[in-house]
Amino acid sequence: MNLAELILISVGLAMDAFAVSVCKGLSMKKLDLKGGVITALFFGVFQGVMPVIGYFLGSRFANVISSFSHWVSFGLLAFIGGKMIWEALHDDEDDEGGREYRLDLKELTMLAIATSIDALAVGIVFAAEKTDLFFSVTMIGVITFALSLLGVFIGHRFGSKYEKKAEIAGGIILILIGLKLLLEGLEII
Repeated sequence: MNLAELILISVGLAMDAFAVSVCKGLSMKKLDLKGGVITALFFGVFQGVMPVIGYFLGSRFANVISSFSHWVSFGLLAFIGGKMIWEALHDDEDDEGGREYRLDLKELTMLAIATSIDALAVGIVFAAEKTDLFFSVTMIGVITFALSLLGVFIGHRFGSKYEKKAEIAGGIILILIGLKLLLEGLEII
């Protein structure tokens, strides 16, 4: 596998994390650099670790993992997207300070798992292709981190202008990403 292919795989794997990071940025009334970095770090680390797990699981468990991963991703993203929509619709209108971004590590972990399950399969490909694992997962992690951090900033920029509507849109986007992953896993699209 050459460098160009690895970069394309890394960017492809990072797209779901980027989209979810945009949604996280939507909920920031004030830009929280620390929260943005931690969010991007979660996505980058999980995207880097999942291929390692896939690499060592090998093809022995590939069919088992791929048979239900799309359901897990859909469930997690639909739940979190629904929660975002519910919170936006039930936000206290009289709160002068607005909703501040809360760094919820449980939620970040669920989102990171949901967006990185497909990286397990990439790890299996790495094992079959005898790819340099350390370099490959480092590349995936770094690219995912960078794109996720960019996503948080883009989401904040958009969200600070449209606040509640943007947060509802972010929840809908998470649900749609989950639905897309489910339909792809069921081979409908």
